[in-house]
Amino acid sequence: MATGRTHRPATRSRGIPEATVARLPLYLRALTALSERSVPTVSSEELAAAAGVNSAKLRKDFSYLGSYGTRGVGYDVEYLVYQISRELGLTQDWPVVIVGIGNLGAALANYGGFASRGFRVAALIDADPAMAGKPVAGIPVQHSDELEKIIEDNGVSIGVIATPAGAAQPVCDRLVAAGVTSILNFAPTVLSVPDGVDVRKVDLSIELQILAFHEQRKAGEEAAASDGAGPVAAGRDAASADKGPDGDVPAVMPA
Repeated sequence: MATGRTHRPATRSRGIPEATVARLPLYLRALTALSERSVPTVSSEELAAAAGVNSAKLRKDFSYLGSYGTRGVGYDVEYLVYQISRELGLTQDWPVVIVGIGNLGAALANYGGFASRGFRVAALIDADPAMAGKPVAGIPVQHSDELEKIIEDNGVSIGVIATPAGAAQPVCDRLVAAGVTSILNFAPTVLSVPDGVDVRKVDLSIELQILAFHEQRKAGEEAAASDGAGPVAAGRDAASADKGPDGDVPAVMPA
């Protein structure tokens, strides 16, 4: 089976938009659940609802894959699972290293979903000498002094950073210098990488802050409604609160 260092996904060469790429895992998760229930076909409306998108967007996304379904029948579930898996590169073996084996790193190492989705945890790496040799999820932790050799020996192109914020950038620099071209960053900091290196950031605190924002807004609307403003006025007030100093709704960048 091929490794990640010698094969890359075909999405960019095929011109698939990044927004579509970001939704493909959602479709795959929904399709996998249908496959496990032995559902043979699914309509665009049913699949869109299961993935949390609208059906027009789903059909547009699938058109980039060359998959249009059959009128009156829908999409073949097993074929779509294969097609999306292939497009995402999940029919290959992707060796992954996790750097930083604290509570979060250990939890990631114990996550059982990696192997079933085309990812193999090739090594666990930590800077603490006391961690060296200790098994986590059945894999002995290796010292960070061995990072470059581990990457070369295992053909690693994907690295996961679960270190404290202060250590994340130096670890990132070493990963990139050793040949890693994709990084999943759990550290609460923004990484600087050269062109050609992809970084995906997972920040739980940011996600919680976004949820807090929505909770605060809902509480404000409920308070306005209870004061007799009514749902129409409350909605109008909420819309006004969104406007910037010039009356325009400001653009909100995704986290």
